[in-house]
Amino acid sequence: MVELDAPLAPLTTLRLGGPARRLVTATTDDEVVAAVREADAAGEPLLVLGGGSNLVIGDAGFPGTVLRIATTGFALDGTTLELAAGEVWAEAVARTVEHGLAGIEFLAGIPGSAGATPVQNVGAYGQEVAQSVTEVVAYDRRAGETVTLSNAECAFSYRHSRFKADPDRYVVLRVRFGLADHGGLSTPVAYAETARHLGVEQGEPVGLREAHDAVLRLRSGKGMVLDPADHDTWSAGSFFTNPVLTAEQYDAFLALAAERELTAPAYPAPDGCTKTSAAWLIDKAGFGKGYGSGPATLSTKHTLALTNRGAATAEDLLALAREIRDGVRAAFGVELVNEPVMVGVKL
Repeated sequence: MVELDAPLAPLTTLRLGGPARRLVTATTDDEVVAAVREADAAGEPLLVLGGGSNLVIGDAGFPGTVLRIATTGFALDGTTLELAAGEVWAEAVARTVEHGLAGIEFLAGIPGSAGATPVQNVGAYGQEVAQSVTEVVAYDRRAGETVTLSNAECAFSYRHSRFKADPDRYVVLRVRFGLADHGGLSTPVAYAETARHLGVEQGEPVGLREAHDAVLRLRSGKGMVLDPADHDTWSAGSFFTNPVLTAEQYDAFLALAAERELTAPAYPAPDGCTKTSAAWLIDKAGFGKGYGSGPATLSTKHTLALTNRGAATAEDLLALAREIRDGVRAAFGVELVNEPVMVGVKL
């Protein structure tokens, strides 16, 4: 289906952004590939849209083709799962739990489509898709052919991947996962908050349904499960990634935190680095839950979510994001980096 001058805001969880010059909705892999090839052959800008949950589109909209991937497909073969890129992620996770399979149960309730999960290396509550993705089938725009990339070839890292590093090359068509049958039990609970909520020690498994539902409760309490009636969920989820600091950066940060008599969260990261909490930084820099008086504010439930209270523009949201980024930098010397993809705008 092709629409001209099509509104994009209703197709995003932030409900922001101007129209697309041309919107193509594809329901099969062949339609996806054909639309990409047509746009590339015409030299036209192309934006690939899934669930619209990790996207900030500028108020001017998109001056090219927006390809909305609406493919469907949930195929289980033993513990191997293949998802079409357009499958609703939260529904797919719930179905794996119903089938008694572990591996993505702690990623319950995350909005968006399955095809976006390897791009961002989606993760939450101690689990990320890099741990279970075995292969990604994608259309390689540079080679002009469909390719299959192994887990290693996806080059996963914290909220990053080969697809995110080279955003104009690959269009994800299908994602394959290697899940596990632990007799109805989850993978070991890896996240301290989840363990406390479940009343178990970190490293212990729990029932799959118990794990799934606990994460839904935690996410709902933070406004991270979509609800059209709740403006706290009109967001792109976590707007900033948790900063990963080198040893030198971390020492400088600790000194500034000590001046305020604050003890910051710290987690080991690769290459001698330390990860700290963006939510903590935002709060301690003076931006508490619900901060803001305009049409875009911080969520009343979580400082990491920037929300549209119903009448915000993309520029309203970005002005708030810049204020928070600059305030954190001034207070702690740490540069926050946006997690959502920016289209036609920049932070």
